Amino acid sequence: MKYPVREGLAKAQHSAVHLEMRDICTPDDPEFASWRAGNRYDNDPTKLPDYWGSWGGLATETTARGVVIRRARIVSEPVTDYIRYEHDMSFANVAAGELVRWLPRRKAADIPLPGTDLWMFDRKSVLFTYFSGAGDVVDREWRAEPAVIEFVSLAFEAVWERATPHEEYKPV
Repeated sequence: MKYPVREGLAKAQHSAVHLEMRDICTPDDPEFASWRAGNRYDNDPTKLPDYWGSWGGLATETTARGVVIRRARIVSEPVTDYIRYEHDMSFANVAAGELVRWLPRRKAADIPLPGTDLWMFDRKSVLFTYFSGAGDVVDREWRAEPAVIEFVSLAFEAVWERATPHEEYKPV
């Protein structure tokens, strides 16, 4: 299971949702380091990191098949540099057909949430991603029990309903 998200998107027929709740991920990412050093994308796809072409192509291909990809990020405010970095390059997610929203953590305090970030595909399977305390991915797990699907669906929809569309969200 080297690329499980790609596997899920390849099989998806209707929907894929991504719930992100960490304020930092992969802290040693060279692209994040480059961004911190001043490299900005400026809504210019030619400035995106090399790996983006692969992800952008997959997202574009998936949405072209009619799959709706929604990405919701719950963020602490003031935001971390990593969240500013994600916000800076989210224009590319939107250009690839993803719908992206942001929810300040204070507005999520009363929403029952899963304990980790996840992808859910067609309301049939959930891919949980487990992180170290430093933000590195340490494991992933597929789940398909009806109770898990229902819990994740309710949580994601509650977040989505309260969240601000990417174009309107300004990191604080």
